[in-house]
Amino acid sequence: MSVDATTAVLEALGARGPASREPLAGGTYNTVTRVRFADGRDWVVKIPPTHSTGLSYEQRLLVNEVTFYGAAASRGGEVIPRVVHSELDPGAPAGAYVVMTALPGHPWSEVAGELTADETHALRAEFGAVVGGLHRVTGPGGYGYPAEPLGPLSPTWREAFTAMTDAVLADAVTYGARLPWPVGRIHEVLAGASDVLDEVVRPALVHFDLWQGNLLVAGEPGARHLGGIIDGERMFWGDPVADLVSTSLFGDPETDQGFLAGYAAATGAPLLFTPSVRRRLGLYRSYLYLIMLTETVPRGAGPDAVEWTWKEVAPRLVAALEGLA
Repeated sequence: MSVDATTAVLEALGARGPASREPLAGGTYNTVTRVRFADGRDWVVKIPPTHSTGLSYEQRLLVNEVTFYGAAASRGGEVIPRVVHSELDPGAPAGAYVVMTALPGHPWSEVAGELTADETHALRAEFGAVVGGLHRVTGPGGYGYPAEPLGPLSPTWREAFTAMTDAVLADAVTYGARLPWPVGRIHEVLAGASDVLDEVVRPALVHFDLWQGNLLVAGEPGARHLGGIIDGERMFWGDPVADLVSTSLFGDPETDQGFLAGYAAATGAPLLFTPSVRRRLGLYRSYLYLIMLTETVPRGAGPDAVEWTWKEVAPRLVAALEGLA
């Protein structure tokens, strides 16, 4: 089915007869295929599922992704894919899709064990500089997801983030997801800490999925460099601090010295972990962990994946909530 769908996209673009196709693994939501042509064109074709049951915010995710690549182009340079063509209407003849330029390298998560300490530090600094540049991009005047799955962009970050957390908690109830605390108690804690969100007064470009699987590392040993930042479909306009929960997934961003050095070089100022920033990080960790626990149900995750998620994520959600409470 995916080959047929990819063929339909290529035919819609008048791009017949690719020299090769390569299904790309690692994603859990879309069908992604790398397509190479004899004339040197090297594309990635991403096609969302035609019928899927997902979380409330997972509607028209390609709108978010295309928005991210367009907004990031001015700051991310060569490590951001360029959109060749996109169709955001699922009712179009070839359905919804995005075609983008392929970027070099392999997922950081696959090569992390091969990197020396010096290479890792240099890559983290390069990564931090790119993220710092992306965070200088300001949105069109509102906060939230560009695809507007939860309604129009909000005038304040507190209003937008409250809608986001309310939606995932409602999803948890709908799907009967296993959470370590009652939904009502989680809602109470998040609402009680939300006043700190009023300090965010600029809707910055936030990727919110910057774990190592979405970062490409290119080059040979001794000459490694960041090859790409991909999968921008979870992006929103909001607090740039939110990205730190995935740049150091399950880790402490305050100890990521390479990243922080690169970030400061790009923004012109060090990233200070004030009480406000730490409290906001607790809110964003809670949101991410709620998503990770809840999405296992509509995605039909297997027993091993469900158990891993519960073991790794549930205690971290508890710790984040306790910190806020």
